[in-house]
Amino acid sequence: MGYKKLLAYQKGFKIAMDIFEVSKSFPKEETYALTDQIRRSSRSVCANISEAYRKRRYEKHFISKLTDADSENSETQVWLEFAESCQYISVDEKRNLI
Repeated sequence: MGYKKLLAYQKGFKIAMDIFEVSKSFPKEETYALTDQIRRSSRSVCANISEAYRKRRYEKHFISKLTDADSENSETQVWLEFAESCQYISVDEKRNLI
């Protein structure tokens, strides 16, 4: 089985793509701040899951990469909070993405 078959990867990828679509409507002044940050952190979740999968034979590396994925997920949630507070997304959109 490859990492693409992992449920966590599949869900993370879908959410990252949903965030990409939603963030297209963010104001231009947010391009290098909120938009860039939320896209990077959401994509990084999947990247770290795939790296963890490749390192699964080495327990400490595996755990480290999964911890990184969890951290990026938390960062994404913070950016979603900012997006909602700035009224770029609705409460329901934020809830669905989190």
